[in-house]
Amino acid sequence: MDSVQKVTLTICGTDYIITTDEAPGYMQELGMQVDARIRNLMNSNNRTSLVMAAVMTAIMQADEAKKAAQTADNLRKQLKTFFDDNNRSRSETDNLRREVARLKHEKEELERKLAAR
Repeated sequence: MDSVQKVTLTICGTDYIITTDEAPGYMQELGMQVDARIRNLMNSNNRTSLVMAAVMTAIMQADEAKKAAQTADNLRKQLKTFFDDNNRSRSETDNLRREVARLKHEKEELERKLAAR
């Protein structure tokens, strides 16, 4: 785990000091993404204030995070289904191998009995 450190992010001309245990480069990247989104919203409509653009950016980020979490949950469910199916198939394969071995043994016994006659 990284140590806690302070990282300065500049968003729309204002510096924000963030205390984090994330890598500074990672935090800078996030800050640049937030800055770009807010600026794009403000540039798309000259009546959009910084606060309005920040709130809209937060809503968009929250939406993306929620959808990503739902996608991750769906993938986990699909993987669980896959693993369950795989385990069931392995069990069936093991059962069929035992049945094949039993039938081979039975066949050999019958062949011995026929040969003994």
